[in-house]
Amino acid sequence: MKITVVGAGNVGATCADVIAHKELCNELVLVDIKENFAEGKALDMWQTAPINLYDTRITGSTSDYSKTADSDVVVITSGLPRKPGMSRDDLISTNAGIVKSVTENIIKYSPNAIIIVVSNPLDVMTYCAYLSAKVDSSKVFGMAGILDTARYRAFLATELNCSPKDIQAVLMGGHGDTMVPLPRYTTVGGIPVTELIAKDKLDAIVDRTKKGGGEIVNLLGTSAWYAPGAAAAQMVEAIVRDQKRIYPVCAWLQGEYGLKDVYLGVPVVLGKNGIEKIIELQLNDEEKALLNDSAIAVKEVMDVLDKLNAAN
Repeated sequence: MKITVVGAGNVGATCADVIAHKELCNELVLVDIKENFAEGKALDMWQTAPINLYDTRITGSTSDYSKTADSDVVVITSGLPRKPGMSRDDLISTNAGIVKSVTENIIKYSPNAIIIVVSNPLDVMTYCAYLSAKVDSSKVFGMAGILDTARYRAFLATELNCSPKDIQAVLMGGHGDTMVPLPRYTTVGGIPVTELIAKDKLDAIVDRTKKGGGEIVNLLGTSAWYAPGAAAAQMVEAIVRDQKRIYPVCAWLQGEYGLKDVYLGVPVVLGKNGIEKIIELQLNDEEKALLNDSAIAVKEVMDVLDKLNAAN
C-alpha cells in the first residue's frame, strides 16, 4: 500500500503524521514545491518511528512526481491561503492552477489512485481536480464534512460535558457559512441531542460550527491544521482498510437530493473503491431549503472556475 500527500505544510504534514502512526501504508510520500521542505519534514517524521513504534517508510520529494508512482490514495492539500486584498476570484484562479497541475501529475504516475482534496476553496477545488483527473467521480472527492462534524461534535461535548466518542452527527452542504448541520440527525449515546440541549444553545453551537474555521484564523492568525489533517487521514483509513464508514464527504451529485452537476457535502459510504454509495436522507422542507441554498452558493463559485477555464 502506497499513499502520497501533496503539500507538506501544516495540514499535509499533520495528515502524513497520522497516516504513519496508524500504519495505513508501507510507503508514504510527501511532496512539496518548496526546495527540500518535504524531504526535511519526511526525515523528521521517520525519526519518530523508533519512538512511536511504526514501520511506515516516509520519503519526501521536491516536485518529483515520479516518486509518487503507483500510489493507491493521494491527498491534495496544496494551495495558498487567502491574503489581505485578494478577491475570491483571485484565490480560485491561483489555487485552481495549483490543483490542476498537481492532479495531472498524480494521474500521470498513478492513474488508478483515489484522490482526496483538502485545498480551499474546498468544493470548487474538488471540482477542479475532477475536471483535471478525468476519472470516475467516485475516485475524486473532498474532505470537509468530517472536519465540520468534528467541530460540531467537539462543541456539543463541551456543552454537555460528555465524551465526544458518544456523539454522532451528520452535516451537509458546502464547506463554509452555507454548511447545513442537522440537529435532527445528531445523537448522544443514541439520545437525540434535541432532548439534551435547549434550542437556543443548540442554534448557537450550529452557528459556531459554521464559522469554525474563521474562529481558528482569528485566534492563530492562520488556518487550522490538526483537525483538518486528522480528518483527511480518517478518510484515508476508511479507504485503505475498506471500512465502509459512513461519512459526510464533498461528492459529485448527479440527481441526488434533486441536485445535479455540483460538488456538495453529503453522507456517503467510504471504502476501498472510494465513494461506494451516496446516501439520500429524508430531509424535511426546512433542511431541503438550506441544502438548496448551499448548492446555489457552491455553484456560483464553480461557475467562476468554468469562466476562468473558458477564458484560457
